[in-house]
Amino acid sequence: MPQNQSAIEMITRQIDEVNTIFKQATQDLNTVRGQERVKAWKKRTGELLAQHIGPKDAQRFATTSPGPSFSNDLVEELSDEIEVYRTFLQTLARQLEQAKS
Repeated sequence: MPQNQSAIEMITRQIDEVNTIFKQATQDLNTVRGQERVKAWKKRTGELLAQHIGPKDAQRFATTSPGPSFSNDLVEELSDEIEVYRTFLQTLARQLEQAKS
């Protein structure tokens, strides 16, 4: 199942990339730019999921969104949004890993 392995590696790269986006946003104290970068990252990630795994999972990812946030803390809201996407991708990677075995 080398296809699963390349999909898992792609997912890992995307998780690393979104972690870097968050780290940069907090360092720059610019959550608006961070949200813009996350939006672009999410679009690219959805396209990669469609290529590596299939349109069904890509669509599930595209429709994934964080719930309402009432914290009035933009860094926390960005963190919460990223956590939703990270959890989705980690779960998908685990499923692919189990399918390999």
